[in-house]
Amino acid sequence: ISSISSFSFAVENYEIIKLISDFIIKLNVPTKVTAYSCWPKVDELFLWKTLSNNGIPCEIGKVRMTKRLFFPPEHRLFLLDASCDRSKDLLEIGDRLNLFRHPFKWIIWGETNETTFNDNYFRMDSKIFIIYKDAEIYRIKSLYKLSEGSSLYLKNDLAAWEPSKGFLSYDELSFYKNRTNLMGLNWNISFVITHQETYKHLEDYRNTYIDALAKHNWFTLKALTSVFNVTPTHVFQTTWGYREKNSTRFTGMIGDLQSNRADIGGSASFVTEDRLDVVDFVAPSFSIYLKFIFRAPPLTSVSNVFTLPFNSSVWYACFGLIPIILIVVYLIVKWEWRDVIFKRKLASNSVTPLRPGLVDVLVMELGAITQQGAESEPKSNAGRIATIFAFVAFMFLFTSYAANIVAILQSTTDNIKTLEDLLNSRMSCGVEDIPYGHQFFEKAQEPIRKAIYEQKVAPKGLKPNFMTVQEGINRVQKGFFAFHVEISSGYNVVSDIFREDEKCSLKELTYTKHTEPWVSVKKGSPYKELVRVGLMRTIETGIQTRHSNRIFTKKPICRTKASNFVSVGILDCYAAFLIFIVGASFAIIIYLLEILVYNKINLD
Repeated sequence: ISSISSFSFAVENYEIIKLISDFIIKLNVPTKVTAYSCWPKVDELFLWKTLSNNGIPCEIGKVRMTKRLFFPPEHRLFLLDASCDRSKDLLEIGDRLNLFRHPFKWIIWGETNETTFNDNYFRMDSKIFIIYKDAEIYRIKSLYKLSEGSSLYLKNDLAAWEPSKGFLSYDELSFYKNRTNLMGLNWNISFVITHQETYKHLEDYRNTYIDALAKHNWFTLKALTSVFNVTPTHVFQTTWGYREKNSTRFTGMIGDLQSNRADIGGSASFVTEDRLDVVDFVAPSFSIYLKFIFRAPPLTSVSNVFTLPFNSSVWYACFGLIPIILIVVYLIVKWEWRDVIFKRKLASNSVTPLRPGLVDVLVMELGAITQQGAESEPKSNAGRIATIFAFVAFMFLFTSYAANIVAILQSTTDNIKTLEDLLNSRMSCGVEDIPYGHQFFEKAQEPIRKAIYEQKVAPKGLKPNFMTVQEGINRVQKGFFAFHVEISSGYNVVSDIFREDEKCSLKELTYTKHTEPWVSVKKGSPYKELVRVGLMRTIETGIQTRHSNRIFTKKPICRTKASNFVSVGILDCYAAFLIFIVGASFAIIIYLLEILVYNKINLD
C-alpha cells in the first residue's frame, strides 16, 4: 500500500509539473521561477529539468525570502506547495513583504481549501493562480480580495487541463476584463477646486473655463466608477499640493493621496520629481498647455515704417534718380536763361519761369517727389519733357510707397519668439492667479525665467501681477501685455471679448516645461492597473474627447486678417514727427543765422 501511495503521489507531482510548465508557456512572458516544495529530490530535479528544457530558469528554494528574489519583479514567479508544513510561514512572509501584488506572480497547489488563505491579502492587482484537482481534470483559478479589510475572496476561473490532452480551456487573466465589478466598493476621489462657483457647475457645462481640468476629469471618473460599480466619495481641495518646508508631507490633493485620505486624484496634475515619491501617475488626462498669450506688437513698435516700403535696391535707385533729374533740369533751365531768344520769351511770360539755381530746381523736384506740384516750371520743350517724366516717375513711386505704408501699419512683428525676447521687450507680464501659477513662477531658478518673474511679474515695490483670467485677457486686448494662463481658459474669454481682427494677432510662448497632466493614485494602490487601463479606454472610446470638446476652447481662427481697420497712433507716426521737428529746428537755426548775418552787414 505504501508503494502504491508513493507511486500515486509521484504521478500527481509529475502531472502538476507538466501543468506548471504548460501554464508558464501560456503566460508568454519572461519568467524566473523560484519553487518552494517538500517533494522528494527526484521530483524537484524533474521540475528543474522540465522548466529548463523550455527555457525557463528555475531555482529550488527553502522557506525563506531574500531581496535578490524581487528583481526584476515583473519576471518573478513563485511556486508553492501548500501541503508543506511551513507553507503558512511563507505566505505570511509574502504578505509582510507585499509580494501578493502586481507584477509578482504565484502558482499554488496542494491543500488550497477555502480557509487556507483567510489570513492573507491577495490584492486586486495580484496574480495568484491556484491549482486544484476536480476528478481527473486540473483546474486553475485566481483569487483576490476587493480590499484589505474584506474577508471574502473572489475568484476568476481561468483554465482546465487534462494530462493526456493538455488545456481544455484557457482564459488569460485581465484585470480590466475579469475584475471590473467592485460590488459598490467605496473610492475616495480628491478634486482640486479653486473657485467656489465651480461646485454649482460641475456638470452643467457653464463657465467651463473655470477649473476646466477638474470638470473634465469629473465626467471621466464618473464614467469610470460607473463601469467598475464603485461608490465614489468626493473630497475637495483648493490646491494640487506641494511639499511642506522642511518636511516630507504634501499639502492639497497630493497630501490626500499620501495620507490615504483619497484613493484617486480626481484632478490631473503635472508630473514632478518630488511627487513621484508619494503617488503613482497612471494615465494622461487631456493635454493642457500653460503659455503666455499676447498680441504680437505692431511692426511700428520695433521698426521705422517709413523705411520699410522699399527694399535697399529701390531706395538706392530713388536716391540715384533724384540727382540725375536735378542735373538734367538744371542744365536745361540754365540754357534757357542764357539763350537770347528764350530770354525775350521769359521776360514777356506771365507765368513765373524756373530760375537757373540749384535750390530752385531742388524745390521744384521736391514738389514732384511729394506730388504737390511747383509754382515755376521750365519753358522750353526739353525742360517740360524732363519735368513731366520726373512727375510721372515720382507719381508711381509715391503711389507704391503710400500703398505699402498702409499695409505695413496693419502688420505685426514676430520678433518675440523666446523667453529672452519677451524679457528684453517692452511688454508687461501677468500670471493667472491659481496655485500652480504661483508655484511655477515663484520657485523658478533658471536665470531667464527668474528674471521674468522678478522684473515683469513681480517687480520690487509693486503688487505682483497675479490676476483673474478675465482681467488678464482684457489687458492682452489692449496690447503690450503677455498673460500666462491655461490657454483653453484664456481663449474662452478671448472668443467673447476680442474682435475678429484682434484674434489674428494672438501669439503664444511657452514658459513651463510641463505639457501633459496625469491622473494619480496613492502609492502602491491595488487599483492602479485597473484605473490605468480604464482611463486609457476612455481615451480610446472617445469619452474624454467628447467632454474635452465641450469644456476646452481651441485657439480662435483668424478669418479677417486682410480687412481689419487700424487706427494710426503717435508711435506709428514717430518718424514723421521726428523729421518735422528736425526740419523745423533746422529752419529756425537758419532763420536766426540769417538775422545775425543781416544785422552784422547793416552794422558794418
